[in-house]
Amino acid sequence: MPAATAIDVLIAGAGFSGLVMAQRLSEAGLKCVVLERRDHLGGNAYDAPDGNGVLYHCYGPHYFRTNSRAVRDYLSRFTDWTPAEYRVKSHTHGQYWSFPVNLATYEQLIGKPATEAEFATWLEQERAPNPHPANSEEVILANAGPTFYELFFKGYTLKQWDRHPRDLDPSVCARIPVRTTRDDHYLREEFQAIPSEGFTRLFERMVAASPGLEINLNTDFLTARRHYNPRHTIYTGPIDAYFDFSHGHLPYRSLDFQVESFSADQLAAAGRQPISGSPGHWQPALQVNYPNDEAYTRIVEIKHITRQDTPHTNIVREYPLPADDTHEPYYPIPAPDTRLQYEKYRLAAASEPHTSFIGRLATYHYYNMDQVVAIALKEAERLLSPTGPFGAPAGPP
Repeated sequence: MPAATAIDVLIAGAGFSGLVMAQRLSEAGLKCVVLERRDHLGGNAYDAPDGNGVLYHCYGPHYFRTNSRAVRDYLSRFTDWTPAEYRVKSHTHGQYWSFPVNLATYEQLIGKPATEAEFATWLEQERAPNPHPANSEEVILANAGPTFYELFFKGYTLKQWDRHPRDLDPSVCARIPVRTTRDDHYLREEFQAIPSEGFTRLFERMVAASPGLEINLNTDFLTARRHYNPRHTIYTGPIDAYFDFSHGHLPYRSLDFQVESFSADQLAAAGRQPISGSPGHWQPALQVNYPNDEAYTRIVEIKHITRQDTPHTNIVREYPLPADDTHEPYYPIPAPDTRLQYEKYRLAAASEPHTSFIGRLATYHYYNMDQVVAIALKEAERLLSPTGPFGAPAGPP
């Protein structure tokens, strides 16, 4: 067997975590090699055009937003931004509902106009006060009450996670706001935008700005790592796989994405254009949740925020299912039992020499994109600091 190639850093995965680390460390003069199992950059944030040239997010929607100026400034080196308003509706009982819950949702519920004060009074009567909710069911009952819990949250959560809301951490449903105003924005961060030319183009520019960076696609890290002798390793894949499932398989949720593309004629024939009031759209909002009867959880029409100048469009239906040998792990399951199992892997990772574990899968934690970028930038800074493995050498020059 030939001798392993000596390099500075070996990186598993070409998603946000891996490529931010690769870019920063390569820019600092280190020899970095990225091993990516898929045939493209970007991990789950990868986007590409369909047969009509309509860009879409191939692994589910990625709604970039942040309150971090440092994250925004860093990524702005590689992309311009298109401002985005992430608006969502929920479809149940035969109609589209304003969502997240707000004054307009309440008016739909009671079938007449209402004031903020009237809604606030009703909501106070509905809610089950709980200053320290122990699970997601208690969070929603405390924030929105049983009527909206049954209407929008319970069924969606059961489909998405295959667990009852009472068996999931409060964080799962606590992220969704409830407002007594008419504000129907889905997210709260001050900066909300998407890369103007798409996420894939952003990643390509990151690679171009990484001197000497080597990218190997269609390459499994756990198999190919024996060919390298790195000073440090960055691992962004499933943490249980890294340790050969020594503490059992951690449960993850996966998704099956079904894409439908529509020409202008198909949209017109289906009578879809009048739904949104805008030519070239299939549904009335960027995202429509289906919390109850359908097998899928949501339909996303990303063209609402990419603003592509085309009469065509596409939609992506998401069908949740457990991760297995043929379905990618996307979501760690936030629950007491999974947290206990992960803790065994966390302790093993803490003892692994010369290795950083970052990202959703490697830390078994749900992070937004900006959080992933911030963590990667911080870890790169640590590695390059005077006390880190690639810092200034001690002693005289």
